[in-house]
Amino acid sequence: MIGTVVKAQSGFFWVATDDTTLRCTLRGRLKKSRVASDIATLGDSVRITPTIPGEGAIEEVLPRQSKLARRAAGAKGVWKEDVIVANLDQLVTVFAVAQPEPHVRMLDRFLINAELNDLDVVIVANKCDLRSDDEIRAIFGLYEEIGYTVLRTSVRAGRGVDEVRAQLAGKISAFSGPSGVGKSSLLNTIQPGLQLKTGAVSESGSNANKGRHTTVAPELIPLHGGGYVADTPGIRELGLWQVPASELDWGFREFRPFIEECYFQPCSHMHEPDCAVRDAVSQGTIHEARYDSYVRLREELSAETVGR
Repeated sequence: MIGTVVKAQSGFFWVATDDTTLRCTLRGRLKKSRVASDIATLGDSVRITPTIPGEGAIEEVLPRQSKLARRAAGAKGVWKEDVIVANLDQLVTVFAVAQPEPHVRMLDRFLINAELNDLDVVIVANKCDLRSDDEIRAIFGLYEEIGYTVLRTSVRAGRGVDEVRAQLAGKISAFSGPSGVGKSSLLNTIQPGLQLKTGAVSESGSNANKGRHTTVAPELIPLHGGGYVADTPGIRELGLWQVPASELDWGFREFRPFIEECYFQPCSHMHEPDCAVRDAVSQGTIHEARYDSYVRLREELSAETVGR
């Protein structure tokens, strides 16, 4: 039987087939396979064998067509790939405009992840009742200029919910972003009856203005309008997994018209003369904040390469 992993928790995988959903475990030979990634994860297509009523065993994990992944600590200090959701159509990255404050460098990491995995991506600026439209435009407006879809939403004000619902219809989507930005509350409003657990933002102590993690186990949720959405646990860090420093520029879509115009190939866009990307920054065609984000990430990736 072929099915899809719709929930993963504590070594168990709930696999939905055409007829039923079985709670499955991995076959021993799969557990023994040495891979620098998750053997099976949410969204994976798997081949299973039923065992006892309601349960089964995963025999094979079929190749992934797309993924949202990050770098995570593995055994013996070795980095591994943490695949958050596999085989998705689009990434819906959710950031609050306040409470917690938006971390645009993390947003850039989500966008790079989507670009390098050929995923459609939508930016949701949530809790927009907490700031004026001009303030929100100052934070997220440059992403609209680049060509990203930015949806402004507020559960409290009832704003933007229909637009997000329409964006999700008929697609397999990952709802992802930092903790406390209101992902679960927004999904509860999009599809009444879900009753996903929600939490408030801490207002004191070392966690002041940081979101509280409420989603424990990621799960693919079937939508009334067709399609699925994964409400993923809040992410505090999004380390890029095996992205060569030389390929980082392709993750910035506004760089692409200029990459081949640089005199030196390849070009780091940091110090070489006659760099078309830096020229575009100086002319205002590429936003300085995005270029600064690129430089910081490029230095980070280069340092990791040296450290290996």
